Amino acid sequence: MGRKRVFSGIRPTGPIHLGNYLGAIKSWIQLQDRYECIYAIVDYHGMTTPYHPAEMRANVRELLIDYLAAGVDPERSILMVQSAVPEHTELAWILGTVTPIAWLERVPTFKEKAEQHPDYVHLGLLSYGVLMAADIVLYKAEVVPVGEDQLPHLELTREIVRRFHHLFGVRIFPEPQALVPQDTARIMSLTDPEKKMSKTLGPRSLIALSDPPEAIREKIMKAVTDTGPSGERMSPGVANLFQLLKIFGTEEEYRSLRAEYDAGTLRYVNLKRTLADAIIRSLEPFRRRRAELENDPAYLERVLRDGIRRARAIARETMAEVKEACGLLRDEPGLGEAGVAAAAGSKAAGEQAPEAVERR
Repeated sequence: MGRKRVFSGIRPTGPIHLGNYLGAIKSWIQLQDRYECIYAIVDYHGMTTPYHPAEMRANVRELLIDYLAAGVDPERSILMVQSAVPEHTELAWILGTVTPIAWLERVPTFKEKAEQHPDYVHLGLLSYGVLMAADIVLYKAEVVPVGEDQLPHLELTREIVRRFHHLFGVRIFPEPQALVPQDTARIMSLTDPEKKMSKTLGPRSLIALSDPPEAIREKIMKAVTDTGPSGERMSPGVANLFQLLKIFGTEEEYRSLRAEYDAGTLRYVNLKRTLADAIIRSLEPFRRRRAELENDPAYLERVLRDGIRRARAIARETMAEVKEACGLLRDEPGLGEAGVAAAAGSKAAGEQAPEAVERR
């Protein structure tokens, strides 16, 4: 029996930051040994919030470099760009015809993005969940690594799959299951530690894996803490810095500074200096590998072309099954306009019209 298939992706809206890495990419790398993995740069999803067209291609390239430098292996995984595989939007349209609008309006991400960008609320934002469902089931992925905030999207995908199967009387797609890493740290913003680290909060709120050492040091030194130990619960800002230190620092560094905090003698400047040094030290292999990749555009192109080719091979097979189930014409090499007409005519003449598919 073959390995289960995994699908996941990130929008090309900026560099990978520590939150992305610890919440997603780190587990992606580990999954490569046990699953058949497809990792995407989901640029169509990137269009659902305001963006600059001139920056899109550059962001796609930078994200590809980040994936590779972080440890995603194109020999063990498929790396691809969503917009280069047209079957994503083709399947999204079909799934959209069976998805009630009420299902989409209840998705938390739609409400959040609509509040963040009230002048940029559109059909694409509303149907974000349908496209995400198409991304997953196009490859018949059985496992989707997600954070807890993405669970509503995955449940929507399962609902769409069940509805499609019910309406068309077939079973094409597996119902994908969430894989939520239990030991994944939830990294918070450096400027607003009540919120998760995110590109939407601005570049000073996050540490990008590609940040140079001086930028990392500056951001950490300006990170929000509090006015000092109060004897009560640790403030969110300080807790976030200690969590990062536990991940990137040595056991001795963490123990020593935590003891100072508990004793009420900790100077936050020492915590920040130690943390900055630890992150810079830990990210050095990534920066070195990234510099090598930036200087090898031919390799990047080969990786992307090969990934797109492999992804499309799977996508075409799935779409052939979907079109057959939906009563649509399948792509057939060498079938010109006359052939299409003849094929459509002969099929219609030889079959009794089925009952209409009811979408209640």
